[in-house]
Amino acid sequence: MSYVWHTFFFDPIYNGLVFFIDIIPGSDVGLAIVAITILVKFVLLPLSIKASRMQKMMKEVEPKLNDIREKHKDDREALARATMEIYREAGINPFSGIFLMFLQIPIVIALYFSVARGGGVPLPGINADLLYSFIPTPETADMIFLGFVDIAAKSLPLAILAGVTQFVQAQISLPALPPKKDGPSSMKDDFARSMHLNMRYVLPVMIGFIAYTLSASVALYFTVSNLFAIAQEFFIRRRV
Repeated sequence: MSYVWHTFFFDPIYNGLVFFIDIIPGSDVGLAIVAITILVKFVLLPLSIKASRMQKMMKEVEPKLNDIREKHKDDREALARATMEIYREAGINPFSGIFLMFLQIPIVIALYFSVARGGGVPLPGINADLLYSFIPTPETADMIFLGFVDIAAKSLPLAILAGVTQFVQAQISLPALPPKKDGPSSMKDDFARSMHLNMRYVLPVMIGFIAYTLSASVALYFTVSNLFAIAQEFFIRRRV
């Protein structure tokens, strides 16, 4: 487990952060976090585009899903088989978006530990033992982002910005919630509606809380990541 953590998450994030600290004028750690965030988003871009396509394709097959829900409303096993058949025929992987969401959790943790601990040497110190052979060691590292925010401390404005941008992203990317039908609703419909509302309204609050609890570096990552996702959504709508 330690090998996976260092090989695929912590070491690449730490080395990327140190690389950008070295080449960015003023060695601004905050700007280095912005740069590494954008780089990570570009690396994950194929998965993000695929997840967005899956969402649009699922919206297109929604009428078929409604038909089979009505047809097999008393047979859950038949409903599950019919649902998976529709997904298979349309080439839909309903779990692609969830996978992308969980993939970013270790990235955020790796970024936090890179700034706060750095493998035993927290920034502005540099742990040269963790650097790849082609990564130079910066002479300095400025922890004050743009001269205003200590990137290693808590920042309420950045945490609020992280929550607000997450809210905007949810409003743009999530499909509109269908009106609640009259009469008794199924447990599945209630669960889907609850998840939808949580993604729209509860998740932004959680993101803001987590961003404030940890540090400004995490808040900055969430903010830049959300802004990238908003721009990506507009791009996909116009181009893909």
